[in-house]
Amino acid sequence: MKKNIIPPPVVGVIALALMWGLDQYFPTARVALPGNGLLALIPIGLGLWLDVVAMRTFRKAGTTVNPVNPEKASTLVDNGVFARSRNPIYVALILFLTGGFLWFGNLLNLVVIAVFIWYMTNFQIKPEEEALTKVFGQPYEDYLKRVRRWI
Repeated sequence: MKKNIIPPPVVGVIALALMWGLDQYFPTARVALPGNGLLALIPIGLGLWLDVVAMRTFRKAGTTVNPVNPEKASTLVDNGVFARSRNPIYVALILFLTGGFLWFGNLLNLVVIAVFIWYMTNFQIKPEEEALTKVFGQPYEDYLKRVRRWI
């Protein structure tokens, strides 16, 4: 059974919408953060930078950026930001959600971030790892041992 059928950016948008909904329905869970709007821009900016750098690295390597069909990858990318994290684009999504948490200031949104990490690990990353192991074999297995899944 194929698990990774929802594109990760869509999962990120759903999570952000859920964060907004929780904030609307549970305003008592908000905490006052001084300058939360400006503070939120820090992880959002970092996430945007990381996302752009990671996608450029994929494109420069001439391989697919689309994570829904990892078996179509043509090159094992293990340099640049991929030398520090096997999933920098997903880390970027977490940074965007962290920005959302800071923007809303709602403690319940931390649960959304935790569920997002769990979901991405189990329904996106692990199936990707299985597919990429089949595509690249031992070099990919070596990469799994050398570089952390997240950070």
